[in-house]
Amino acid sequence: MQQQTLQTVGEDVRVLVVEDDVEAAAYIVKGLRESGHVVDHAADGDDGLNLAMSGQFDVLVIDRMLPKQDGLSVVSSLRDEGRTTPVLFLSALGEVEDRVSGLRAGGDDYLTKPFAFAELLARIEVLVRRASPGEAQQTRMRVGGLEMDLLSRKVTRDGTDIDLQPREFRLLEYLMKHAGQVVTRTMLLENVWEYHFDPQTNVIDVHVSRLRAKIDKNFETPLLHTVRGAGYTLRAPE
Repeated sequence: MQQQTLQTVGEDVRVLVVEDDVEAAAYIVKGLRESGHVVDHAADGDDGLNLAMSGQFDVLVIDRMLPKQDGLSVVSSLRDEGRTTPVLFLSALGEVEDRVSGLRAGGDDYLTKPFAFAELLARIEVLVRRASPGEAQQTRMRVGGLEMDLLSRKVTRDGTDIDLQPREFRLLEYLMKHAGQVVTRTMLLENVWEYHFDPQTNVIDVHVSRLRAKIDKNFETPLLHTVRGAGYTLRAPE
């Protein structure tokens, strides 16, 4: 798992990591702190629940398989007590029924091990943003000369109109919202196609290829890049 620092959603975001694996916990805590987050750590379910009940955290990252009590029990107890802090489950259990049980227990998101650190950061960002509904919604985005207006659903690059199909528009919208970040296939499947499993098709590759042809082909500098072994990134020229 290669760590990558991303722009965080704000300063002093407090994260509680509940993970019993010493090496995994150290890796996650170190990476989150280097990304500007304030991080506490608990090594078992009991300590994790006690810390989480304090209500001082913006997001909880909880392993499913923990000593003393498992992650599902921790989150169920939190929800029973009316605690609404967003929860991201981490687990080596990646079957559909495992994800469903995690979400039904009160989890807000589910990430399967092994994972890309960039994806962990991006998912934390999304959870924190969702928990702050008072923030104004961004309706116009710009990456280099590429512009998107979410209200008029108009896309232009250097003043030239770009005609996108609905799925291409959603794909570009997600990439622009995460501009400069590495976006994985799993993130695209879950957030653009709303799949919580990999259909084992080339649907992403096909749509990315079509999108790239529309936003990059007739322009001097490419914006949409493939990150080998990781996913894709949309970034402005340096």
